[in-house]
Parts: sequence; C-alpha cells; structure tokens
Amino acid sequence: MKILKVTDRKTRNLFLQVPKILYKKDPYWVCPPDGEIKSIFSPEQNRFFKQGDACRWILVSDQNTPAGRIAAFYCNDYANSHKQPTGGIGFFECINNQQAANLLFDTAKQWLGEKGMKAMDGPINFGENDNHWGLLVDGFIHPAFGMPYNFPYYLDLFKSYGFQLFYEQYSYHMDITKPFPERFWKIADWVMRKPDFRFEHVDLKEKERYINDLVTIYNTAWSEMKENFTPLDAGCIRNRIKGVRQQTE
Repeated sequence: MKILKVTDRKTRNLFLQVPKILYKKDPYWVCPPDGEIKSIFSPEQNRFFKQGDACRWILVSDQNTPAGRIAAFYCNDYANSHKQPTGGIGFFECINNQQAANLLFDTAKQWLGEKGMKAMDGPINFGENDNHWGLLVDGFIHPAFGMPYNFPYYLDLFKSYGFQLFYEQYSYHMDITKPFPERFWKIADWVMRKPDFRFEHVDLKEKERYINDLVTIYNTAWSEMKENFTPLDAGCIRNRIKGVRQQTE
C-alpha cells in the first residue's frame, strides 16, 4: 500500500471518488455534493484557511486501487481553545484493514505534528460543527444531510489506533407519515399566536435574511451546549449553497 498526497486535479478528483467506490454496494450511504467537499478545501471559499491549513491523502492498494483517504487540518482558534494545540482529521474512509487505517492516521498525525499540533481530534470538519462531524456508531440508516455515515467497523479502526471518546452527539429522524403528538400541535398553536413569529414560503430575494436568522439561532444554541464551539459563519452558508448549485447544474 502507498500514500498519495492530493496535489493536482487528478488526485483531487480521486479523493472524491474513494467513498463512491467503497460504498458502491451500500444501500444507505448518501453521497454529499462534490461541490460542497471542494469548497471545504478551497482557500478562496473556506475562511478557516486564514487561520490554518489543510492537507489530504489517498491510500492506494498494491493492486493500484483506492483503499482509503483522509484529510488533516488545523485552525489556530480551535487548536488553542484546548489544553494542548489540537488539530483535526476528517473525511476518513478506509477498507476494513487496521494496517491501512493506521497508515492513514500516521500520515495525518505526522503532518499535524509538523504544524505544531500535539493532539488529533476526529473525525471532524475543517470548518463549522454543523456538517461532517463525528463518527457514526449506532443507527446505520440513511443519514440526514451533513450527518456522518460510515461502515460499522470504523469504530474499531479508531479505537485500535488509540482514539478515545471526546464528545457524544445525536441526530434524529422523524417519520412524517405518522401524526404529530398532540403536544406538538399545542406548542405550534402557542407560537403562532405570538405576533413576532410567522411561517412563510422561502423567497430567494430574502436569502440574506434567512441566512442571518439561521446563523443567529444556530450559534446561540450551540454556544450553550458545547465547549470549544466553532461559530457558524454566514459566508459558509453562502458558499455551501453555491457549491450545491454547481453540483446540480
């Protein structure tokens, strides 16, 4: 097995192809938009490059087929919010092979060490906490947008390497074919009676207002829930919308 550093158009495209190859027969995996992933690793579109850096690698088997990938990154604000300078890894994908996983982890660890990082947190995103954050360990069904999905054996790959539980997060699905509980309707009616609240269809002319409202609500909620919280930035939402549009055009 060998490691290829992502340095050009060919390797950037191969980085996107790795999960498509590994999850080809998985009925639950949902491919994130290529444009969104590209924007995360674009210095022009991701504000976190102003305070840090990122690097990506691809693992290739002896038969010259993709066997895994990983990204390593650091942001000075996030790194210095911990007791020791902490970098991150993410976008990890790998065959069910501990040796292969260790090679990916070691490569990322060495790069982060060269950047002054003393600890490695992952899997996380090179950006805000709202997407691509965490390792799925239970509930292997179709994920909600931006929520993690991976093979069940990933937990063993991480634990065997030495990763320890740092933070638990939960995401939920709601079956909209089933009636809402009565208390939901009572709460909705109570909210609708307040003059400061209303429901309306999305008007793209008011896009900026919606983005700012989302950022305010998101940051207010997370700041009270998680230590070392990375605030969501309105520019990130704009870039994400742009990335999805590019992917679907």
